[in-house]
Amino acid sequence: MALEITDGNFQELVVGSDKPVVLDFWAPWCGPCRMIAPYVAEMAVEFEGKAVVGKVNVDNNPEISGMFGIRNIPTVLFIKNGKMADKQVGVCAKQILVSKLNALL
Repeated sequence: MALEITDGNFQELVVGSDKPVVLDFWAPWCGPCRMIAPYVAEMAVEFEGKAVVGKVNVDNNPEISGMFGIRNIPTVLFIKNGKMADKQVGVCAKQILVSKLNALL
């Protein structure tokens, strides 16, 4: 299961991570977000121990969303060494997300 990333635990779980991080920016009212949610959940299991996979509710965590300039959701960010390395905006195939993460491993 993907971790819930919040304004409160962002530094510890994302910036402090020695593994690549996948952040899914979403909201409960967002239909397209629900379309990629299963992909993110599957990736959390498939990449356990190799990467951190988390979800950021944009309504509840404006600090993180503002930090990355999130304007559209779903947006999936790929972070390595505390810095954004890649991103995907909008719905896409799971394989696109997997290949972007594999590139950081």
